[in-house]
Order: sequence, then C-alpha cells, then structure tokens
Amino acid sequence: MDQIDSTDLAVLEAEYKKFKAVKSRSLLKKYLTQDVFDKLKHRVTASGATLYDCIKSGLANPDSSIGVYAPDAESYTLFHELYDPIIDEYHGGFSPKEYHPGINFGTADALGDLNEWGNYVVSTRVRCARSIEGYPFNPLMTSEHYAELEQDVENALDMLDDDLAGYYRSLNRITIQEQDELIAGHLLFKRGDRFLEAADACRFWPDGRGIFLNSDNTLVIWVNEEDHLRIISMQEGGDLAQVYDRFVRAVTALGNRLPFSFSQRLGFLSFCPTNLGTAIRASVHIRLPNLGKDKRILEDAADQFNLQVRGTAGEHSEAKDYTFDISNRRRLGLTEIECLQEMYDGVKEIIRLEKSMDKGNSRSRKNSTY
Repeated sequence: MDQIDSTDLAVLEAEYKKFKAVKSRSLLKKYLTQDVFDKLKHRVTASGATLYDCIKSGLANPDSSIGVYAPDAESYTLFHELYDPIIDEYHGGFSPKEYHPGINFGTADALGDLNEWGNYVVSTRVRCARSIEGYPFNPLMTSEHYAELEQDVENALDMLDDDLAGYYRSLNRITIQEQDELIAGHLLFKRGDRFLEAADACRFWPDGRGIFLNSDNTLVIWVNEEDHLRIISMQEGGDLAQVYDRFVRAVTALGNRLPFSFSQRLGFLSFCPTNLGTAIRASVHIRLPNLGKDKRILEDAADQFNLQVRGTAGEHSEAKDYTFDISNRRRLGLTEIECLQEMYDGVKEIIRLEKSMDKGNSRSRKNSTY
C-alpha cells in the first residue's frame, strides 16, 4: 500500500480540522471520528486515491446527507472503516459481516401496471448504475480513460438489437440546443451539481460523455455522467412490468459484452455508496394533489416501504404541481426483483392513500352547507 505524500497530507489535515468545527448532519461527520481519520489519512489506493478524494465533496458541502464518494473500486476496502458504518446506516442495516445476495432479476410478470387503480402515475423508469472493471471512477479518470471507455461502450451498444437497438451520440457532437431539448424531456443529464463538482466528478467535461437512445426513447444509456454507465428503461404511464422487462434485457445484453465491476460483499460497485448492491433505482413520477398538501402522510407511507420522495428534477429539487419522484431507497442486501417489488407495493399503497383522501374530500363537500 502506497503512502500519501507530505503536501497532500497537510492539505487533508487542514481541511479536516476546518470540517470538525462546522455543524453538519452528514454521515461523514458522524463516522469520520479523529481515530478513524488518523487510521486512514496515510493510505493510498493503487489508482492513487487518498482519503481526501473520498471525502472532499462532504468537506465542501456540510449540508450533504452522506458526504462521501468512492474515487475507485479499491476505496471501499482500503477505507472500509469509514465506508462500512455509512453503508450500514444508509441501507437500513448491512453490517461488515454481511454479503449482498446473488443476482436475481426474477420475472416482470410479478409486477403490473400502477395505473390500474387510477391515472396517477405520469411516467415510470427503472435504471441502474454500472462501472467497468479496469477503470477508476470519475475523480481519477484521465482524458485517455474517458476516450477508451467511451469507445468500449459504444462498441457494445452497437450490438443491441430489436427494440433495444438505437444510436449513440457523444456530447461533443450534440449542439447546446439539442442538449437542452433532451434535458427538458428528462432524457439527458446535466453537468454535475455542486456535490459532484466538489468530488471532482466532472473533469474534462464533456469529453467521453454521451447518450444512447433506442428508436422510441424508451431505452436511454448515459455514458460517464456520475457513473461509467447509467442504463435506463422508461416510458409514459405506469406499466412497471413492461419497463422492467426492457431494463433486464438491456442490462443482460450489455453485461455479456462489458466486464461490470462487482464485489462479493457489496454487489455492483458505483461512485456513490447509496448505489451499491443491485444499483437499481425504480421510480415513478406521480401526481398526488392530496398527499402533496400533507407531506407528512406521504413521507410516513414512503418510509414504511423504504421509499424516497423528491422532486421530479432530481435530487435536491422541489415538487411542482404536486408531482413527485418516488423510488426505492434500498439497493443493497436484497435482490433486483425484491427492489422492484418493494417499490411496486409502496407506490400501490400511496395511490390507495391518495384515493382515500379523494373520497374524504368528496364526503366533506357533500356534507357542507351553502
């Protein structure tokens, strides 16, 4: 194991000293004690990652909920004294002695159409993060890494066929106007937010970044955004079974051609520890005018099914017109189909609550005197 050089160590120690004096509710603040810091501050991964690379975003943004990223796959083991308790708490209990279960996509037949109970779901998507073995993550990627990885992925994408077939376009070959149109249609990613910027995840932008779209824009693949790959199956409406079936076929086809980075303990490895395990995020954009007026009931229902509620523009955004993005929070310690089932069951319950509030409001209007 390499040792950090004296200049980098001095910067790390100075930044940590400042962070200790700052108020923060992040998991980084909770678990990076002085003892843990002293134990980890000299370590360097084979790719050159230091503790500072892992925590610099959380140091710069004390309002982070997590505060750490992984600059390469080895960081999860070399700095495990920090990552382990953060992973355990975020994923609802996953101790250092536990192992992620084997891959099990199950069958889409176990799911259904969420709009069966009313036209509440605007759109549905299932996505996952994937990293490619042999490459570090964004903060340590060189210009050559970006070019090589993009070419490897483009070659694999060319092999997709039937309804998965489409075309890949590098961001360098898309006009700003076209990018804005794709972003407005929730198809393309923006340059990283302040959390990713602080983590050095946007280096050499937009080199090596791009988007793949199939013919009807129901399969979208992002290259070198936050992770090496984001594989997304999406469509309007609430037919989760159809969306998941397409997703599984796309992930399987690409996994047969690209070596995804995988750990027996943590599952698929990704830049952010919230996306470990299955690395799957299944979500709906759903309009809830009644629950939107009483977020407490919505949040309580979501918590019961380990779901996350946020705005439709992504993390840290606000809901507009009572339309929310609701997704599974847990990705680690359960199989792929279990992630989907948890989200499916939770959204069904939220729709039931919304409908019951509709009926309650209707009764109130009938009982009112004018």
